Amino acid sequence: MPEYEAVIGLEVHVQLKTASKMFTDAPAGFGQPPNSLTNAVVMGLPGTLPVLNQGAIEQAIKFGLIFDSEIPELFQWDRKNYFYPDSPKNYQLTQKDAPVCIGGEVEIELAGASRNLAGEHKVIHLDHAHLEEDVGKLTHFATDSLVDYNRAGTPLLEIVTKPDLHSAEEAVALLQSIRMHLTSAGVSDCDMEKGQMRCDANVSVRPVGQEELNPRAEMKNLNSITGVKNAISYEIRRQARVYEKGGTVAQETRRWDADAGRTTSMRSKEEAHDYRYFPDPDLLPVHFPRHRIEELKAELPENVFDLQRRYESEYGLPYTLTSVICYDHELARYFEAAMVVYDKNPKALANYVANELQRERSQAEGDGYLPMEQVRLSPRNLAGLVRLIDEGKLTKQLAKEVIVDMFQGGDPAEAVMEARGIKPVQQDSGQLEEWCRAAVAGNAVAAQQVRDGNDKAINSFIGPVMKASRGTANPQAVREMLQKIISEG
Repeated sequence: MPEYEAVIGLEVHVQLKTASKMFTDAPAGFGQPPNSLTNAVVMGLPGTLPVLNQGAIEQAIKFGLIFDSEIPELFQWDRKNYFYPDSPKNYQLTQKDAPVCIGGEVEIELAGASRNLAGEHKVIHLDHAHLEEDVGKLTHFATDSLVDYNRAGTPLLEIVTKPDLHSAEEAVALLQSIRMHLTSAGVSDCDMEKGQMRCDANVSVRPVGQEELNPRAEMKNLNSITGVKNAISYEIRRQARVYEKGGTVAQETRRWDADAGRTTSMRSKEEAHDYRYFPDPDLLPVHFPRHRIEELKAELPENVFDLQRRYESEYGLPYTLTSVICYDHELARYFEAAMVVYDKNPKALANYVANELQRERSQAEGDGYLPMEQVRLSPRNLAGLVRLIDEGKLTKQLAKEVIVDMFQGGDPAEAVMEARGIKPVQQDSGQLEEWCRAAVAGNAVAAQQVRDGNDKAINSFIGPVMKASRGTANPQAVREMLQKIISEG
């Protein structure tokens, strides 16, 4: 029995981050009362004419610049004709033959063997990305369906990949990479729960070694990462079983039923001629100036994976930290702002951002993370906390308590320490020597082990000294004082 491999191409639909819709000044948004974000243009009433949204075009061009697409000298608009309740005009304004972005490539990272290790990186090639207007949303009930046109007309970028993907895991990694880069650049929020990022997956399987592609099934409107992974995994297994039994796979559109955990047939696959495309008579082709493209390029942040590689090489940060900070653009900007204030200990700063800050955000929200705009702990104050630790004015043990108050109230570390009555013991304090001598006197066996060359044995004294000081002693000062006392015999 032959071994089969999957061949997958994705069509990723991303709502662009703009104040208004693609061809009218009606507001774009989410969560408003049904059918409140509409006007005569959205509804396609007689006598209305579309007007281009320049901001949406610029957001689409930014996408192309992020992923090294070619931005053509000219792109134009077509009508895609079909009759469906979610399309109020009974046609969709889109781009068929002259899209805004041609080609390009997306770097993805597959999951590593453990959370401490980076996964395999590879490049997925894009065919093109074209601009269009989104459609409305249908909500189905037992005996009827309702349509909400709030989403209709929202600027939508459809990203079409080459058939470079070979597993559900690679498809998920592609979506995650697109989301990371577009949110970092402010092109889209890519919130799948709000419908801002959706996916159609074209899946086929073939015997390993076969060059030609077999018929494919297209799964429509996968609206969650879990849905994408499960639907593709199921479809790969389904098609392989069909071939193993000697059958043939129909080229068709299928629906993912999350409750049943399977795909079901919807209709035969449409071809381009089914939509009767033709150039839109109301919209002229667009010539976008090259100088503006260069200006947009200058506005883009550093590529996410390039940023990660730079943090690892320049600051010596481990993957466990960079994979948290760099993959979240808000955390990366927070870390950068803290580094401007204090750049002597990047690893300590990164640890506090990736661990303590994230822990406090999680505990404050309960479900998910407290939005960064609501975080009171400023980058400047976090940098100040790390500086106090490095200067020996605050122990790491006490800093864990201090940062909780800093997060809740937004005060600098010094103010929290004063309110808590924390007065760190200085390195030359006679009290520190007294605590250390008491600890050494209480464990003669460990003291002799240190003298015999067992450096780790000194840790036996650290705990008692820290307990005696109620956590105020500087650990490095404690270690140095213990070494001095033990060496004296």
